[in-house]
Amino acid sequence: QVQLVESGGGLVQPGGSLRLSCAASGIIFSIYHMGWYRQAPGKQREWVAVISSGGSTNYVDSVKGRFTISRDNAKNMVYLEMNSLKPEDTAVYYCNAISQKTYWGQGTRVTVSS
Repeated sequence: QVQLVESGGGLVQPGGSLRLSCAASGIIFSIYHMGWYRQAPGKQREWVAVISSGGSTNYVDSVKGRFTISRDNAKNMVYLEMNSLKPEDTAVYYCNAISQKTYWGQGTRVTVSS
């Protein structure tokens, strides 16, 4: 059974930082591209960042320079380090795993507010 479990969300003030984690099980983690998406209230889910099975990364323009995606294949973990957070980063953040199939986690909520 494939599981992706996100953690690390919470309430943070503008300018603050959070580190999201995603624990994967039931897949051969190293062959999957891993991504983070987010869905803000009343908006469609949008792609945020991806890290390939080989470690290449890419980001949506709105988070470039502020967010960093990384992975630890030994631990089956993917992370999203988020710095200089803005109110518009408020969303539920989802982890996904992409190969021949795509899997999603249940999400972790991030609220950026003073």
